Amino acid sequence: MSNPTWQSPEAQKRLAKRHAAERRFKALGLGAVVLSVAFLALLLVIMLKNGLGGLDWSFLSGADSTNPDIAGVWGAAKGSLLTMLVTLLLAFPMGVLAAIYLEEFAPRNKWIDIVEVSINNLAAVPSIIFGLLGLAVFINTLHLPRSSPMVGGLTLALMTMPVIVISGRNAIKAVPPSIREAAYGIGASKVQTTFHHVLPLALPGILTGTIIGMARALGETAPLLMIGMRAFVATPPGGVTDPSSVLPMQIFLWSDEIDKGFVQNTSAAIIVLLVFLLAMNGLAIYLRNKFEVRW
Repeated sequence: MSNPTWQSPEAQKRLAKRHAAERRFKALGLGAVVLSVAFLALLLVIMLKNGLGGLDWSFLSGADSTNPDIAGVWGAAKGSLLTMLVTLLLAFPMGVLAAIYLEEFAPRNKWIDIVEVSINNLAAVPSIIFGLLGLAVFINTLHLPRSSPMVGGLTLALMTMPVIVISGRNAIKAVPPSIREAAYGIGASKVQTTFHHVLPLALPGILTGTIIGMARALGETAPLLMIGMRAFVATPPGGVTDPSSVLPMQIFLWSDEIDKGFVQNTSAAIIVLLVFLLAMNGLAIYLRNKFEVRW
């Protein structure tokens, strides 16, 4: 056959259209990546230009002050660390256990379906709603210390837990059924199969989702604004019950100051916050690559 169908003019025209469409799609994707990186680079250049001169030991080890020359970020940074610690200790075990139960043990009925829909909806609720919930429950009802990392951690745990549950369920669901069948075949119980075989294999995805959720919580301002963590605190917190601020709130407060000296402090604090976020995302990538299992 001297002239196959795929070499006909019509086929060549269709192939040319497909190749042109692929080139347009690649160019569009490359343009989106370049645009995103350009915005990030522009942000970094502006922040480094304005705030790099203010990054010294006195700034990194000092607390908030009305004088921009002696104001520091350590009080807010310590408050963020304590708040994230409370959030992690509450949201991670509860979120992972909820994901395990819903994916492995929960019966398939309408009540479980309602719970699943509710969790998915909670993940999309605006963060300020969780702030109102924390204000109503933890402060007005339980009378916990206002403006403390404990209340901030409890509020952010409510916001982060749905993200951990959803990512945990997806990671558990990604484990091949053959793993479970092999465990059952050698006499393992449901609990043994889940915790000895399924959970270790799903751990990379769970940890990645948890760290991404924690990174989102680290940058939140609205829920902490509702529970009073915008107060002026001149000394770093000594514990989770002491009054404190957090990095996003400190940046917000300094950006609202009239004194021009706080412009440099604001940019320097943004650099510190970006370093925190990049470190957490880098940790997520490291854990995913370290524990990832390829089937």
